[in-house]
Amino acid sequence: MKQPASSAPVPPGRGRHRAARAGRRRPVLPLLPAAGCVLVLAAVALTGTDLATDSTDDLRIPGGGTTTLLRSVLLAALCVQLGEVAGRRLARDVARKLPGTPADGPRQPPEWAAGAALAGMLAALGLASMAAAGDGSLAAGLPELGEIYATRSGLLAFLQANGFLLAALCVFLGRPVWAAAPLVGVIVGEALRAHPEPDSPAIGVGLTLVHLTSTVLWTGGLVQVLRTMRSWHGEPGAARALLAAYARRAFWLFAALCATGTASTLRKLPSLGAVTSSAWGRTLLVKLAVVAAVALCAVLARRVLTRDRARTTYTQVLRPTAWELAALGAVLVLSALLTVAPVPRAG
Repeated sequence: MKQPASSAPVPPGRGRHRAARAGRRRPVLPLLPAAGCVLVLAAVALTGTDLATDSTDDLRIPGGGTTTLLRSVLLAALCVQLGEVAGRRLARDVARKLPGTPADGPRQPPEWAAGAALAGMLAALGLASMAAAGDGSLAAGLPELGEIYATRSGLLAFLQANGFLLAALCVFLGRPVWAAAPLVGVIVGEALRAHPEPDSPAIGVGLTLVHLTSTVLWTGGLVQVLRTMRSWHGEPGAARALLAAYARRAFWLFAALCATGTASTLRKLPSLGAVTSSAWGRTLLVKLAVVAAVALCAVLARRVLTRDRARTTYTQVLRPTAWELAALGAVLVLSALLTVAPVPRAG
């Protein structure tokens, strides 16, 4: 009797466990809590300057809420773009070491780089317009280019907008890796804008450059890793390996962030009393508490990851990692708020 023809074999890495999981819904990032988190962070950005300067001797910052929100969008755009570049490369490196990887490479989530570049460009243009207006108003009309170039912060913001535009062109040309070059220029512009001190400015710029780069790669890399883990949900071993590889790199980013943040704080604080008596110091205290929460969530996620490798699921790892990502979003907003709040001066 003739045997029935067998179906074609399924390539390794594609469709594995698909039959067993066909009727099971894949876990996704909860959209409603994520949207709520974004709204809360936006509210903190808009009202944070008023709350921080309340009952202090600091003057009210004109347009501080709008400036904080725009700078938060700019930092988030940097996180998404650079995190996508670094995360895709990390995913390829991890997949090459796993058996059964497809010849055309691992599955990758859809690109967000183009939308992030557009959002970052619009935020930078808004900051340039506010700097040229000089009254903290975003709706003061589009200023002339000469008015933007007349201020240091306006010129840097306009150059950052051009950096995001070049990054978007790289994405549209199918070369997203090339976008890293203009985005590094955006980070350099942010470091120059945040440290205009006349004494030893190179040290301040260098500290901010390392601090901001570590924050961007940590936050953006985690976003991309979570999205890639969802794409690899049928391969729990590969997803765990990806998160473990990211955790090793995130440890060094966290160490660099803490070291440069401590050095920058010691350079800026004239006295210990300024921590509680100034808007900048109060914001710094809140940021330190949130960074500690980020570290705690990261430790919990790594413990879940290594506790039982055979039974750890994507959902179990997602819970503490999602909280870590939400806290990192708060760190970005607080970092933007620190750049808006006036630095305390001696005396």
